[in-house]
This record gives sequence, C-alpha cells and structure tokens, in this order.
Amino acid sequence: MAENWRFMNSAGAKIKIAVVGASGYSGQELLRLLIMHPSVEIVAVTSRAEAGKSLETVFPRFRGAEAIRDVEFIEPDIDRIVESGAEAAFLALPHGVAYEFAGPLLEKGLRVIDLSADFRLNDLEVYEEFYGEHSSPELLSEAVYGLPEIRRDEIRTARLVASPGCYPTSILLPLIPLLKAGVLKSETIAISSLSGTSGAGKSSSPAFLFCEVNESLRAYNAPKHRHLSEIEQELSIAAGSPVCVSFVPHLMPINQGIATTIFADLADTGLTDEAIAANYEKAYGDSPFVRVLGPGNFPDTKNVARTNFVDIGWVIDGRTDRLILCSAEDNLGKGASSQAIQSFNLMFGLPETVGLMNY
Repeated sequence: MAENWRFMNSAGAKIKIAVVGASGYSGQELLRLLIMHPSVEIVAVTSRAEAGKSLETVFPRFRGAEAIRDVEFIEPDIDRIVESGAEAAFLALPHGVAYEFAGPLLEKGLRVIDLSADFRLNDLEVYEEFYGEHSSPELLSEAVYGLPEIRRDEIRTARLVASPGCYPTSILLPLIPLLKAGVLKSETIAISSLSGTSGAGKSSSPAFLFCEVNESLRAYNAPKHRHLSEIEQELSIAAGSPVCVSFVPHLMPINQGIATTIFADLADTGLTDEAIAANYEKAYGDSPFVRVLGPGNFPDTKNVARTNFVDIGWVIDGRTDRLILCSAEDNLGKGASSQAIQSFNLMFGLPETVGLMNY
C-alpha cells in the first residue's frame, strides 16, 4: 500500500484528510500544519460547538489560507466524514470519545491517527485502571504506538496509529536507547516534567485562570498521572522486563512546551559521555527530529516551540553515580499534532519530514 501512495504522491495527487475534533489547542495546531502540508487536501473538519462556521471565523489566524477557503466545520458524523472522500482521519478528541469514531472509520476504509489515549495501551486492564471502560478493546492489539523514532516500520503499514502523549514523548525518547543498552538501573528512575498550560486543553477550571497560573509553578496529579501507564508500558518493552518509575508533572506559566528531567542510577559506574552519545547515535542517527545536544547541554523550550524537534542533553553526576537526562519539546507539536503528521507521512509513503521542517 505504501508503494502505491508513493506513486500517487509523485504524480501530484493530494491525500484527502479529515480532522475530527479540531476546535481545541491540538486541533488548531494540527490544522495550522496541515494547511501548509504540500501533499494534503483538507476535506472535512468537525466540531460540535463550531459546526456551520468557517475555519477562518473560528481561527482568524487562518484568514486567507487557500487550503481551507471553502471548508466549514461540520458535525462529527461518520457518514459525512466518509462522504467527504477522506482517506485518512486525525482524531483530535478527548479520551473516551475517540474510539467511537476509530472503529467505524476503519471499517469504511480510512486510516486513522488518534491523538487521544484510547489506543495507546496494549493491556485492557491497565487502560481501565487509568481511564475507565473501553468500548473497542479489540482494536488495542491492532493499534501501533506512534513514536516514529521507535516504531517507524510498524507505522508505515498501520491502519490505526495511537499517537503518544506529550509527557511520554519527552521521557521515552531520552530513556529507551539507554534502557535497551542496559546502562541504567531501571528501578531507580525518577522523572520531573514541566508543561505549558495548553497541555490542559481549553479547560474552564479556575485552576487554569491567568491569575492562578501566572508567576507560579506547581506539581499536580502525582503520583499516578494517566500518562504513567504508557510511560511504563513502553519502558518495560525497551528494558525487556517490568519497569516502574516515579513521575511528577508540573504546570508552568508558558503557553506551550515541556521540559523534562530524568534521574537514574548507573548500572556501570564507569559509563562515559562517549558511550552515551554512541547509544543515541545508534538509535537516532537517522532520525531528523531528535537533536542530541551532548553532555553538559540543557535543552530550552524556546528552541523547540512550534517545531517537531525534541532536544536531549545529559550530565553524569559522579558524586552520586547517577545520570541526569534532560529533554525539551513542544507539547502541542512533537507531543501531539506534528508527531501525528510525522506518522501520517510514514503511513502514506511520504518523506518523514514533509511539512514539518520548520525551525
């Protein structure tokens, strides 16, 4: 299938796509990127709240964009999405809602990239522990966890991709190569992550009012944030044995961005910076969106904002025989929308970087 799409794209045909649930922050960022994507035609955009309105009315920043000139929000109706001619659908919906659309759209022959948590977990019991009942458990075994740097080949042939959460992306990419190499004591891993307020979505909760967030910093949802489920799942796969970590997220007063710091004891106290760099080169040497900054360099969210890059740095703490890993990403970009497009590119035989190499 990928070869057929590669031929069609080389002939100039655009892939028709639908964005289901496009009125939130991730949906808006998804639209911004898709509008500029040279191989995409946006044929359906859904929102219950905004149905009947043009995209540029709801999102004035898109005024004059030729790609959406005649596009209006429609109700999130399966038949209308299929009638639009869409070949792929991005689901930018809350967890517990996305699976209502994924199954029916797959049955109609669309390929689906889900930005929610509905298909990220391969164990139904774990999903129910963290999220509640799942109405389409049969799809959990089919869905591919959409971390392109780790599952590139599986994503290419997938019908259903579960795009990772924002926090997990910032944690998994620094850790997976080192866990696979066995250089860390997995039982000692502790993680502190700080996210911009857009990570909470368009919530009307008083906790996210400007006066509550500005000039302040606070932890939340410890010790069992929902993203912990997929973090431990993917780290366990990498390590080849169960991994249990401590994870504390924080809210910081910026619009978007995630800064993560990871602490872990070294399995080999003689581990060198050169060995760490070699592991990252082996894992990500051909990955255009992972930028390894090297030892003693600490990533900054301002350098990844509105991009699909994740920056990784580290320092070996010889006093405690621990490794301190640091990463930065855009929670709406590599942590959500642009990463979903990266998977889309792979699924349809396009170069991985198409529409995403913005700095």
